Amino acid sequence: MKRFALFIGIGGISTLIQFLLLILFVEFNLLPEVVASAAGYVLASFFSYWANYHFTFASKQSHWKAYPKFALTVGLGMSVNTVVFAGLFFIFGQLWQPPWIEPYLAAQVLATGFTLVVNFLMHKFWIYKEH
Repeated sequence: MKRFALFIGIGGISTLIQFLLLILFVEFNLLPEVVASAAGYVLASFFSYWANYHFTFASKQSHWKAYPKFALTVGLGMSVNTVVFAGLFFIFGQLWQPPWIEPYLAAQVLATGFTLVVNFLMHKFWIYKEH
């Protein structure tokens, strides 16, 4: 349970980084929303890797062994995040606009929830499976 709590905490910080990047990219018209979500996800993953490697799983694996698995996991997570985000962004942007939140932020909140369980399971049972 402690490991899951650490994973959630680090994931929370990573998610905050992703949301800040998403907002920056969108509000300053640097990237379209779907691309901004994917880019924020990938960039936040670098912090996630470092923190989970050192704190959550206290891994002794070499980075040469752990990082390629993590990169594949990030690819899967980014794919899930991006597909869910794009679908929800379309729904919130075209069919129903929540009055209390920007459509791209509402889509990101829900897309983030979809990736949480997938990411933990990939970390626990594949990247750092000896723990």
